[in-house]
Amino acid sequence: MTDYYETLGVPRDASAEQIKKAYRKLARELHPDVAGEAGEERFKDVARAYEVLSHPDKRQQYDMGVDPTAPGGGAGGGFGNGFGFQDIFETFFGGGGAPSGPVPRARRGQDALVRMDVDLAEATFGAKRELQVDTAVVCGTCAGDGCRPGTSPKTCEVCQGRGNVQRVARSFLGQVMTTAPCAACQGFGTVIPEPCPDCSGEGRVRSRRTLTVNVPAGVDTGTRIKLTAQGEVGPGGGPAGDLYVEIREKPHEVFVRRGDDLHCTLPVPMTAAALGTVLDLETLDGPQEIDLRPGTQPGQVVTLKGLGVGHLHAGGRGDLNVHVDVQVPTALDEEQTELLRSLATLRGEERPEPRLASAHPGVFTRLRDKLSGR
Repeated sequence: MTDYYETLGVPRDASAEQIKKAYRKLARELHPDVAGEAGEERFKDVARAYEVLSHPDKRQQYDMGVDPTAPGGGAGGGFGNGFGFQDIFETFFGGGGAPSGPVPRARRGQDALVRMDVDLAEATFGAKRELQVDTAVVCGTCAGDGCRPGTSPKTCEVCQGRGNVQRVARSFLGQVMTTAPCAACQGFGTVIPEPCPDCSGEGRVRSRRTLTVNVPAGVDTGTRIKLTAQGEVGPGGGPAGDLYVEIREKPHEVFVRRGDDLHCTLPVPMTAAALGTVLDLETLDGPQEIDLRPGTQPGQVVTLKGLGVGHLHAGGRGDLNVHVDVQVPTALDEEQTELLRSLATLRGEERPEPRLASAHPGVFTRLRDKLSGR
């Protein structure tokens, strides 16, 4: 008679836990998927030994000198209907089994994402905005429990509230018990005999509501604002997920944003650029004086410090860069033409000599262009 204790490598007085532990270790090592065909026969021997020693009655027979796996000894070999290696490993190694108890009906809801358009002034200074969203909320009729008012969930008669059921299958290991979620209650342990008429037992309904969103200064297209617990309420009236508000900044008709700096173009008459002048420029902060020095050149940039967009989650603001566009008159009357000709004569510019500018700007020109974002 085969020595099953030796096969499992345990003493004859080994406890049931020691026998199970030894079998698990050997089964992992000798499983055909690991050891291949070489370990198949050894795996069957180990399984046969465990079939006998793990069963108190069969172990008692074996210790008395009777092999219960022998022909006529009682235990049958082979796999039962619908039973395979996956069931063995789920039973003994804990892979993919059902939870030990009923799962709660109330579960956390999903996060939600909505988009909101803001204008440049709101992005610059920050703002409070009202936003309408359509999300799942707790059902007001059943308060989230999913039952018709006046009723309550009932204990599942199939699993007796455990949330899972056990089944016994026959294999070469003997009778093996596996666990699976209860199909009658989907693992909840309770059933709802009379669902709420408004939410159909979900514990939540969809509703439109208005939220107040604090838009911080410095937001830009793509910035997301998180509103904690303002997303979808979970099934069974579970806690709500989070709501994310994604910002889209609308283009401005005058100012162009680059980072936290603003840029604009200021048309200036040729005479004002030559003589110098003071102009009023309408900004997001109201009218601001622009002091143009005599001889202001086309493309020159006048920077107004601290009049750009606020820094996100930090103090201070970017700058406003005013690009001067010197405009040359295209329609002159006779008197204006004579005055310009006299000026050209005084400056010796009646027939100026052509002098091509360098194709490689100097260091200071490149630095100026970089700072102005050109």
